[in-house]
Amino acid sequence: MEKPKPPKGYLHSFTYAAHGIAHFITHEHNAKSHVITTILVIVLGIYVDLTRTEWIIVLLSCGLMLCAEAFNTAIERVVDISSPSYHELAKQAKDVAAGAVLILAIFEAIIGGIIFIPHIISVVTSW
Repeated sequence: MEKPKPPKGYLHSFTYAAHGIAHFITHEHNAKSHVITTILVIVLGIYVDLTRTEWIIVLLSCGLMLCAEAFNTAIERVVDISSPSYHELAKQAKDVAAGAVLILAIFEAIIGGIIFIPHIISVVTSW
């Protein structure tokens, strides 16, 4: 018995998502910064030989940061469309979304320090 093919719409949803990711990375300055940071963190993780658990935490953290920034961008776009002129509630919505990204960034930095500082100290002291 043949496996049924997914509906055309299902495949199209991946195309739409890919277009969204590409637009996000190519047009958003913060997205570019997060992608570059993610690449540097991965390279550093390889260099210091992270454990499997550390890799899971680091990759999950990087993914969460990129998702938070993407949600922030989406919220900003929707607010801009729905409130083209200044409105205090629109400003608050955008500020809260940006604040959520900042909160996550602070916790990501703490997590990064907890994971990477002992490895970096170990590498430096072994020289």
